[in-house]
Amino acid sequence: MKKKYYYLIRVQYLGFRFSGWQKQPGFKTIEGMLTKTLKYILPDIPFKILGAGRTDAKVSALDAAFELFLTNSPLENIDDFIILFNKNLPSDIRILAIEETTADFNIIQHSKLKEYVYLFSFGEKNHPFCAPYLTNIQENLDIDVMQEAASCFVGEHNFSSFTARLQENTKVTREINSAYITENTLLFANFFPKKSYAFHVKGKGFIRYQIRMMMGALFQVGKGEFSIEELKASLTSENTTLLKHVAPGSGLLLNNLEFD
Repeated sequence: MKKKYYYLIRVQYLGFRFSGWQKQPGFKTIEGMLTKTLKYILPDIPFKILGAGRTDAKVSALDAAFELFLTNSPLENIDDFIILFNKNLPSDIRILAIEETTADFNIIQHSKLKEYVYLFSFGEKNHPFCAPYLTNIQENLDIDVMQEAASCFVGEHNFSSFTARLQENTKVTREINSAYITENTLLFANFFPKKSYAFHVKGKGFIRYQIRMMMGALFQVGKGEFSIEELKASLTSENTTLLKHVAPGSGLLLNNLEFD
């Protein structure tokens, strides 16, 4: 009987040159690059991987995770394997840690809370090197009003207006544990603007484009194009307004992933 071995792997990546997490024919993806690398460093061991969720094109992660399933052969030395894995991965993907788990653990069912952060600035156009990390709005934004609007997302709401191409049977009622805007203290670089901001969102699960559309709505509020009352109305099942602004993927990153 074939024996299986289970590992939870923590990973960071800069998503700017990737077409998201999920493996797709003809596109460079995070899952595809991990699979390609594993085939090279584990040439004789059958394996498969399973991610905790799918990030969109250009979205990055400071703390993401995936499961690695091995058949017949375990990892002999985890520390050495991390070094080998990182040596063969491109510079925009890094393995942080590996821990052995059991067949009882399921990375999708056991994921507890995800915190995403959307980084942005406004005013003078950013240095081009900011493009992978910060979205820049050149119009003026009222941050105080945006901070008030962000708090409206907290709690259980109908987010059917905050997704593109709503699929049948999609669970549109989602609970947001926290949502707030603060000055960016997460990432720094000498080419960043003097001041930038971070929209933090924490919850158990999100529908496709939800956070990017939440950020897009907040940009509209900050520009005076969308009122807080309209934002509150968009979070109800009676709402028929379809939000159209999806904030760019390159400002979004998965900041933290907690498991049961």
